[in-house]
Amino acid sequence: MILPIYIYGQPVLRKVAEDITPDYPDLQELIANMYETLSASEGIGLAAPQIGKAIRLVIIDLDPLSEDFPEYKDFKKTYINPHIVERDEESETETLEEGCLSLPGIHEKVTRPTRIHVKYMDDQFQPHDEWVEGYLARVMQHEFDHLDATMFIDRISPLRKQLIKNKLKALTLGKYHCGYRTKPVRR
Repeated sequence: MILPIYIYGQPVLRKVAEDITPDYPDLQELIANMYETLSASEGIGLAAPQIGKAIRLVIIDLDPLSEDFPEYKDFKKTYINPHIVERDEESETETLEEGCLSLPGIHEKVTRPTRIHVKYMDDQFQPHDEWVEGYLARVMQHEFDHLDATMFIDRISPLRKQLIKNKLKALTLGKYHCGYRTKPVRR
């Protein structure tokens, strides 16, 4: 089932998500619905708060990028209770443009470390502890930020944020267009 994407201004996007246990109700169905939603919205990552659930659950599907990045062919992963343990401060940082399904029409340059240490469980609740680098590290940081009530616009300069203030206000008023199902803020 395709779920609506919660748009900027929805309170759940500013709530710190909670860890879940293997007995979380209908978890495998929720994960399947998230993948269907992600595909329908043509995104590459989706965090549970973006579908209205304040739980630590993220899916990432980088297969759509495999033409340009062959290493991501068939890359589709579920991250349960993920946490960034540390950001490699000695590695390089990279500034790239980011967008977000919860912020349709807004794209800004964000600087992030290129290497991070993460801990998470997969969809079978098997634990993982690994260093991740490159583009996947960026996507993980973007998506895991959602679990900590942070959005990529929180990582841009105050000047840039001021310049997009009207666009953000328009989102909260439901004045936006996108090609996927959304749940705007009700006023």
